[in-house]
Amino acid sequence: MNKEQKIVSSDDLASSIIEGMTNLKGKEIISLNLSDIETAVCDYFIVCHGTSNTHVSSLADGVIDNTLKEHKEKPWNKEGFENSEWILLDYGNVVAHIFQQEIREYYNLEKLWADAKVRLIEDK
Repeated sequence: MNKEQKIVSSDDLASSIIEGMTNLKGKEIISLNLSDIETAVCDYFIVCHGTSNTHVSSLADGVIDNTLKEHKEKPWNKEGFENSEWILLDYGNVVAHIFQQEIREYYNLEKLWADAKVRLIEDK
């Protein structure tokens, strides 16, 4: 690790992801804090949806751009750009899920992780 490179906290990374989503008008942005759940795979899921394939793809690009700009962080893995129905951006301790509305309703991650601390992000 480079001496100048700082480790980004999960809270800061989650805030940066949320900002990337809000800047491009992500719909119903929710932060699921999973840090107190023993079996959770990460500290946060950040979930939102877009209004079209293009919007979903743009939201994902906005998140990537914002985390690069603010923290010099890239996702470890990214999936779903082929059809842009559900794009997953894995940053290790924080995972962003960007859906089309129908797909979000079908998978209902909020209900699946009902034990998480849920915070609805108000629209700008």
